[in-house]
Amino acid sequence: MSSPEIALLMSTYQRPRHLRLALESILLQRDVAGRLELVVTDDGSTDETPEIVAEFARRAPFRVAFTTHPHTTFRLSRSRNEGVRASTAPYILFLDGDCILPPDHVAVHLARRQPGTVMAGDFCRLDEATSARVTPEVVRSGEFQAWGPADELRRLRKRDRAARFYRFIRHPTRPKIIGNNVGIWRSDYERVNGYDENFEGWGCEDDDLRARLHASGVGIASVLRWTHTFHLWHPTDVTTPAQWKQGANVNYFLRKGRLTRCRNGLVKRDLTDLAVQVVGTSARPHDVARLLAGRFAASRAEKPEVELLFLPGQGTFSGRADCNVLVALEGAAVDARAARRAHLTIVPTEFELALAKVA
Repeated sequence: MSSPEIALLMSTYQRPRHLRLALESILLQRDVAGRLELVVTDDGSTDETPEIVAEFARRAPFRVAFTTHPHTTFRLSRSRNEGVRASTAPYILFLDGDCILPPDHVAVHLARRQPGTVMAGDFCRLDEATSARVTPEVVRSGEFQAWGPADELRRLRKRDRAARFYRFIRHPTRPKIIGNNVGIWRSDYERVNGYDENFEGWGCEDDDLRARLHASGVGIASVLRWTHTFHLWHPTDVTTPAQWKQGANVNYFLRKGRLTRCRNGLVKRDLTDLAVQVVGTSARPHDVARLLAGRFAASRAEKPEVELLFLPGQGTFSGRADCNVLVALEGAAVDARAARRAHLTIVPTEFELALAKVA
């Protein structure tokens, strides 16, 4: 059997009807025989979800895997990282288990993939009444593709035009990534250590991934000219805030000194795994040596992740690191210029605790 070219990672939690329909749409994908594998990434469902996946695996002419963990809250980042670890293909397509695919969806993603680029998409929302009409027979007929509301189709066209414009002007924070219908090379995903699992509850995990991919040099392009999925209605998650800024994850997302390669991702990284460099010249080198002893491995990375600048002393941050940490030794005056460039300003008694929060 040939190795798959693309891994479909379908996230789900406690929506068996939606999952059955979404899986049926995967079974109907055209022109991808022998090219795909599927991992259903479950967030701890306690219903018949495992049995649905097992039954589907017996029918599917491709590899089907299943990952899960105990449910405590909405943990999409963990689910997706588990799915990536359970897959093998060099290209990954993130999907949601409440969205059905048009029959050429996977083939389009395979045809449109680009080196060093994420192909970001979106879904067309079907309302509650329309979603109730979707059955396995409707999925097999493809009839649902004509059911997209006109205002939703206009929204997707507008989103695609905006994404192309943002890519043309090299906008630093746009276009956004919406985790469903996103194609990404495994090597690019691993470059940033995947999703940050510190995001628990609704929101911001996709924004964080986009920011770190951008920092690593990976571009974002739109796939909406060619394909989109169809979202089946359901009540919103209980952790969804009324406004984005009210979300529990917003403060963490807006933190200063975000590491491009997160610590709590595909690989769990402790402080000794970080590329840490001391910059400048300290006036009290023996104190610095005692403070650093055993905490970090010596790093000669071309691009440090964390730079430490100790006061009193001379020098400044290089501007190349993800996180600048200014450490004021006892009795040292804080230099205003250095403080402006620092993401964290700490004293030795806060050293361990503050660095543990660098993510």
